Amino acid sequence: MIGDGLLVAWERLGVLASIGPDSRRAQRFGAFGDGSIICFPPQALFGEPAITIGRDTAIGPQCALTVGMVPGQELFGERMLELGDRCVIGRGSSIAAHLHISIGDDVYFGPNVYVTDQNHANDDPDLPVGRQSHPESEVIIGERSWLATGVVVTPGVTIGSGVSVGANSVVTTDLPDGCVAVGAPARVVA
Repeated sequence: MIGDGLLVAWERLGVLASIGPDSRRAQRFGAFGDGSIICFPPQALFGEPAITIGRDTAIGPQCALTVGMVPGQELFGERMLELGDRCVIGRGSSIAAHLHISIGDDVYFGPNVYVTDQNHANDDPDLPVGRQSHPESEVIIGERSWLATGVVVTPGVTIGSGVSVGANSVVTTDLPDGCVAVGAPARVVA
């Protein structure tokens, strides 16, 4: 069947076009650990020199890893987005660093998780919201944590080690080690 042939060709393309530690594209990154992969197709990748990826980390298809606002922007740090060892970043997730985002070892994201360290303001009524910004504020996600489908992590948040965050939660405040948090805004329930 033609459909089967196209599927096989697409699967082969996906393998060949994925970014692994030995690919030329991986050389753009600040670090790209052995056994790690960025699956094809990525959504957006820029600011790679300031992105470090640990060992055996899997970043799903349609993910965005970005440092800065646009490709080619001058970066002011060497390690602005750090992903630990053995992380899994689910399909369609986006991590947008402007200052510093640190994700510990063994952190798992479900699909469509969004993490950023920058936000917009609305203080000047004559200036579009998109041109107003709050100061960037570091985000830290502790080791062994799980962020379920659709979680949003806002600037300035520290999520402790071993934390579980329920689907579609919006994390606006720090979460202590070992807790379970749900809701918008997320609150500790266990």
